[in-house]
Amino acid sequence: MSPVTANLHVQQSQPPGVPPLSLTGERTLPDVPAENYWYRRHLAVYEWIAARVGGLRVIDMACGEGYGAAVLAQEASRVVGVDANPEVFEHARLRYAEPNLSFARAMVERYGEPAASDVVTFLQTIEHVPSPESVLRHFKTLLAPGGVAYISTPNVLTLAPVGAEKSGNPWHLKEYRAHEFRGVCESVFESVELCGVYHARKLRAHELVLTLGWDRVHQGLRLTKPFYNRFTAAIQSSDFVLDDQRPLSGALDFLAICR
Repeated sequence: MSPVTANLHVQQSQPPGVPPLSLTGERTLPDVPAENYWYRRHLAVYEWIAARVGGLRVIDMACGEGYGAAVLAQEASRVVGVDANPEVFEHARLRYAEPNLSFARAMVERYGEPAASDVVTFLQTIEHVPSPESVLRHFKTLLAPGGVAYISTPNVLTLAPVGAEKSGNPWHLKEYRAHEFRGVCESVFESVELCGVYHARKLRAHELVLTLGWDRVHQGLRLTKPFYNRFTAAIQSSDFVLDDQRPLSGALDFLAICR
């Protein structure tokens, strides 16, 4: 990989003293233009949850770079972002400094005190773990009475090639269909509501023009790279929507609300 290509996968314009992170495929990052679609797709879910955690105590498990914990901290009374990776822990600790936000370097299945949190989030990570039920059981012990766990994961039907059991992502151990994901969550929690993440606004419009043959047009006019460079950079979290009424088979990701 050339230095120019490599730099496309490193965070840009970080605050002074904050070491940039590089994409590895294990987690998404802000401030990487080529990654903007995936970052905004994840951010949309964090923003949806943030609107529901006002004044509550939150643990953001497998928080990665820390952007999601920072979004939650805009509404919650206290947020702890937990990640075992030393590089991302140091980055998050330095970049996101708010009075009600802290970070802990720990394994998610070992962190926390019983009944000490109102909310646990575990987004786009359950597909990485070998024993999802045991991890969810641990999260349940951390919740105070009435607490909620928000768990998300990609839909294998829209992530993997048609007919495949899994995408090519080497970090994913298991990718779920809706009924499989619901079953894992219901094996631990008494109440599980499932909603899906879907394209909206300009991403939905893009889906529609693809059905009309846009792929052939931009390739024929040799516009592919300049068009998608601009299009990808312009994507916002508002170009995704969470909905519990549409068929989950067509969802990009699932979000389980577990009590």
